[in-house]
Amino acid sequence: MVIINGKIVTMAGPTIEKGYIRTQGTKIAEVGPMEEYQPAQGEEVIEAAGAGVYPGFVDAHCHIGMWEDSMGFEGDDGNEDTDPCTPHLRALDAINPTERCFSEALAGGVTTVVVAPGSANPIAGQVCAMKTRGCCVDDMLLRENIAVKLALGENPKITYHAKGQAPTTRMATAALIREQLAKTRRYLEDKEAAAEDEELDEPELDFKCEALIPLLKREVKAHIHAHRADDICTAVRICEEFDLDYLLIHCTDGYKLTERLAARGAGAVAGPLIGSRTKPELAGQALENPGLLSKAGVKTAICTDHPEVPIQYLALSAGIAVRGGMDYDEALKAITIYPAELCGIADRVGSIEPGKDADLVFFFGDPLSVYAKPKLVIVNGECK
Repeated sequence: MVIINGKIVTMAGPTIEKGYIRTQGTKIAEVGPMEEYQPAQGEEVIEAAGAGVYPGFVDAHCHIGMWEDSMGFEGDDGNEDTDPCTPHLRALDAINPTERCFSEALAGGVTTVVVAPGSANPIAGQVCAMKTRGCCVDDMLLRENIAVKLALGENPKITYHAKGQAPTTRMATAALIREQLAKTRRYLEDKEAAAEDEELDEPELDFKCEALIPLLKREVKAHIHAHRADDICTAVRICEEFDLDYLLIHCTDGYKLTERLAARGAGAVAGPLIGSRTKPELAGQALENPGLLSKAGVKTAICTDHPEVPIQYLALSAGIAVRGGMDYDEALKAITIYPAELCGIADRVGSIEPGKDADLVFFFGDPLSVYAKPKLVIVNGECK
């Protein structure tokens, strides 16, 4: 397939005002200006007719398919709130890819989603990255485990206060995370020692520790739910203590800590941006937050936190960030290349480059406008 005469917004370099994209199977094979285009016999040609062609949008943090649309408890699979530490749980085992929100994601140009367990547990489980087209999660995955979800602040407190067990304070939330990470570190040391000395026995299999070993080895990141400034600082403190690679999720009060976060090279996923201050943690919520983080040098993605904001409004959320002062190009990057880079999937998605997945979205006009609707969505080289 070849797309011709489009305005190619590559997110990997300068925009090509009038260019072409050739795909081969599921991948992008060529990208260039129309003067370099050479027709090939027998290939399907799509006339973009001046439309803007963008990489498929990437939502860096959501719960699509885990809290199913229009359902109650039967479709609520995001929080296993019977145990505060559940790193061995996998988001992919909870996702229903046939629910209608996946179709709505595609209709909004969202072709890749990063799906995480909820924030009831201090250590909640494993985060996956997947496409929004398909009928079986196994066939839609980019990576089945890109991060371990951690949560600080109000949500674990509320969840376990009602049960009369820890954590009911921020102190206990942090302590439980530290305890499990320290236990895993010792478990890993014992495994490595046994591997080097045949006279030593391996420790008894522990699924929780096994799930956290990739985190301690920095093979995956910690995605840390933190809204308030004090929780953000606790997140950074714990991650530095255990030398974890991390990403701050929500980062609602991040604008109060911009210099500190920038100095540490922290990344942030801001959002949801459309909604009211429905709980104490959101008291500092401000539309200016993504722009202030970005201008301070903090690489910032934007998320919907679906179902908090319906996933089809990801691009609108980026437009709202522009209204709050974020640079337009940075807002566009915040739903394409930045979430891909922050979540470790930029080898597949986030920009229009040869070798990457052929995920493309066509717009006539501004894609971040409230009026915007994709003219065409292509996922893995196939039209939606």
